[in-house]
Amino acid sequence: MILTLSSEHVRNAVFTDEAGQAIFVSDTPFRFGMPKTTISRHRTSPGRFEMNDHFEVVGQIDWHMFGSSIFRIGGRELESSVFLPRHGIFGRKRTFVGPDGRNYRWDMHSRVVVLSADDHSRTEIARFHRATLGIIGRRRKACLEIADQAEHILDLIILTFIYVEKVRMDKETRQRRAAASGGGP
Repeated sequence: MILTLSSEHVRNAVFTDEAGQAIFVSDTPFRFGMPKTTISRHRTSPGRFEMNDHFEVVGQIDWHMFGSSIFRIGGRELESSVFLPRHGIFGRKRTFVGPDGRNYRWDMHSRVVVLSADDHSRTEIARFHRATLGIIGRRRKACLEIADQAEHILDLIILTFIYVEKVRMDKETRQRRAAASGGGP
C-alpha cells in the first residue's frame, strides 16, 4: 500500500491511497504552548439507506518541548519515552510493541525513516519517501510505502510515523541552523 501525503509537514497532512481516497488526516491546530496532533481515519459504515463516510479519531499526540510527549490511543495515555523509547548511540532508533505482540523498530536516517520488524529477520514494514522536485529524475510527492502484511497495525504505523518523522525533521532543522551559524562564536 502506498499512502501519498499532501504535505511533508506530517502533523498537518492528508494521507491518500492509490485511488486518491483520503485514508488518514493529521491535524495540528496552531496554538501557543503544547500543540496537539489529532490523527483520524476514514471509515465507511453502512447506514439504513446509504453508506455513511466519516473520519474517526484513532489517536492523538500531545507534543512536549521538554519531557516526554503523550500518545492517546484507545483510551490510554502513553509517554513517548515508555511507548516509543530511543535506542542506539544517537537515539536514532525508536522501538515499540504492536498489538500483535511483535516488536517493531523505526530507524531515522538522515533523510528517511524506515520501519522494520525488530527481530533477526529485520523485515521492512514501511518506508517514507520524501518529495522530489524532478530536477534529477521524475517529480514525486511524499509517500509512505507500507507492506501488505502490516495493514492490521496501520493505525499504529501512522501514529508512530508522524512522531518519528517530526523528531527526524526537528533534528535536521537543528543541524541546518547550526551549520548556517558557523557552529561557533
